[in-house]
Amino acid sequence: MARRTTNASAVVTGAASGIGRALARELGKRGGRVVCADIDEVGLKETVVAVEAAGGEALATTCDVAELADVQQLHDTAVDWIGHAPRLVINNAGIGAGGHPVGEAPLSEWQRTLGINLWGVIHGCHVFTPTLREAGAGGIINVASAAGFTAAPRMAAYNVSKAGVVSLSETLAAELDGTGIKVTVLCPTFVRTNIFEGELIEAGAAGMARRIAGIAGFSPERVARMTLDAHDRGRLYVVPQPDAQLLWRTKRLAPGAYTKGAGLLGRFLPDPSA
Repeated sequence: MARRTTNASAVVTGAASGIGRALARELGKRGGRVVCADIDEVGLKETVVAVEAAGGEALATTCDVAELADVQQLHDTAVDWIGHAPRLVINNAGIGAGGHPVGEAPLSEWQRTLGINLWGVIHGCHVFTPTLREAGAGGIINVASAAGFTAAPRMAAYNVSKAGVVSLSETLAAELDGTGIKVTVLCPTFVRTNIFEGELIEAGAAGMARRIAGIAGFSPERVARMTLDAHDRGRLYVVPQPDAQLLWRTKRLAPGAYTKGAGLLGRFLPDPSA
């Protein structure tokens, strides 16, 4: 098993909290040098402390992944600090959104969600893939969600953004096959992070998600370990939780029945406008 995540020179976006912080810290435990990027400067400083306490080295740099120029600057900052291009790129930055059906969710919600969750990953792959090709080795981990294949009602913008990340990852894996560069896409269900506090999540939906995450959700640290270990094994998909795995298999075995079931569930959800 190739140990790409040991002593890795890495970039992690969305590193100020949640899964991003857990991934950065786990890389630090494995002896890594980690460039931690986010728009949250306070959270980034806390992540740097966590990475260094775990035994690694870290640099904090602000980056809005929705802006191509910011991601290009992130690349240059990483090269300057590491001394060469990073060998592991983790496109993790994302926001939560949901609670309203298609046609009622404002287009501004669609634009912001796709701008960060999908275009942020596109920017990361666009900027860093050529450098990885030149090195002839390394890896890319894109953080999607089980929402990318479950297509739950009233989460259209979020679902579409994460489905795009899954498709991009599959395409990139095919293009990079045989190059020494591995691609992994993470598709979890509920993880105990602050994503449910996002301003684009309707309050009722956020509350329900927090309750489910509190009962059945995995910790971000557990998800980070599983993801990095899977990447070392060369796995394309990481579907960590049993519920995610069940939904993954059901959708593929009986897509029509699955969609009808999801529609039935949607009719029982509370109306946020009521």
